[in-house]
Amino acid sequence: MSAAPRAHPVRGILLMIVAVTILALLDTTAKYLSSTYPVLGVVWARFAFQTLLMLVVLGPRSRLGLLRTSRPKVQIFRGIVLMGASLFFVSALARMPIADASAIGFLAPLIITALSVPMLRERVDALSWLAVMCGFAGVLVIIRPGGEMFSWAALLPLGAAACFALFQVLTRKLAGVDPTLPTLFYPALVGTTIMAFVLPFYWSTPQTPMHAGLFVLMGFLAGVGHFIMIKAYQFAPAPVVAPFVYSQLVVVIGLGYAVFDELPDRWSVLGMAIIVASGAFIFKRQHGAHRHAPK
Repeated sequence: MSAAPRAHPVRGILLMIVAVTILALLDTTAKYLSSTYPVLGVVWARFAFQTLLMLVVLGPRSRLGLLRTSRPKVQIFRGIVLMGASLFFVSALARMPIADASAIGFLAPLIITALSVPMLRERVDALSWLAVMCGFAGVLVIIRPGGEMFSWAALLPLGAAACFALFQVLTRKLAGVDPTLPTLFYPALVGTTIMAFVLPFYWSTPQTPMHAGLFVLMGFLAGVGHFIMIKAYQFAPAPVVAPFVYSQLVVVIGLGYAVFDELPDRWSVLGMAIIVASGAFIFKRQHGAHRHAPK
């Protein structure tokens, strides 16, 4: 009998770090392109080339299995929500430092905790609610409402975090109902299809071969990054690998400095630390509750 994937925690951790590094490269590419091209065109390319990648790699073997779902309305709504998250986030990247936008985006796990009460009928204890409030306080430290550094663009990653949290909650509702491949494929397909209707009004042809290559690269990075992240959870339990999602912040800070000459100030770093600590606390708290729940 082969060893279970959970017997390889180091491999799972390394895969998670690789996955978030690839996704940080995706965000950096999107930010670079959004300085020259319309956000709608950038987001469409991200979905379209991810869809194409999955069709080329998985289509010949899976065929209609990519579309097989018992809850098509939920899958389509998930795609719409993820499309909204991408539009909000790329719009934020075009207007603010990548590290600040990414840090605010990490508010999503805290919003998931809040949404799990009405949507999943889960119980959230007082300490977890306190962590949620601390996470929002960390966002306020980063965006500093009323200060000279504040602009309306700081609200965009909040919208992205809210949409992504709803996307994750809907994904949890599909767990054990639909296979993994359709759950991965539908968001890309829905985003590509819906945005194709407005694309002619916003599309701008790539100005150079390098830019054209970057548009294609986004779809590749998105598909590969999410696939490796799924593999990471197969090799090690979620409590082992999930905290390493936050290593993406280190990567985006480095990429922000290397590519855009951006560095977060001390207040932004403090806000990032608060958000990461709040998210890690909630994750540990929820895992402990599930572990001690009656079987």
